[in-house]
Amino acid sequence: MTANIGAVTLGVRDLDRSLRFYREGLGLSSPGIIGTEYARDDDNPGGAVAMFTLDSGLILSLYSRDDLAKDAGVPIERVAGSPMSLGYFVDSREDVDGVLQRVLEAGGTVVRAPLERPWGIYAGYFGDPDGHLWEVVYFQPGNRPG
Repeated sequence: MTANIGAVTLGVRDLDRSLRFYREGLGLSSPGIIGTEYARDDDNPGGAVAMFTLDSGLILSLYSRDDLAKDAGVPIERVAGSPMSLGYFVDSREDVDGVLQRVLEAGGTVVRAPLERPWGIYAGYFGDPDGHLWEVVYFQPGNRPG
């Protein structure tokens, strides 16, 4: 068995708004919302989802919080926000600053302005419209893992 994470799914309140945010704020490409023909009912979650296939092959999915909770069989509170952060790696310090600016313009919030860390990164944090925490990271030469 090979260990591999193939997708990360974020529960969102407004799928259209979140799709716009990830397209405009992070510059991610998506064919848009798919699966709308699968409507939510009393027993089943809806199928509407937006997906972004990243360069690494990882799929970032946006799914209604209500549908995600119903699909997983957990209370809605379990899929609200995030007690962890996702890392968004960029190629320069200027890219960190640029991403944070675009995030603001697209409706996100800068949680912590970028700063240089002693372990060889320049990074800042932002939140998407649903409070999912992201860290934008530039690894200084010789410090990128892997």
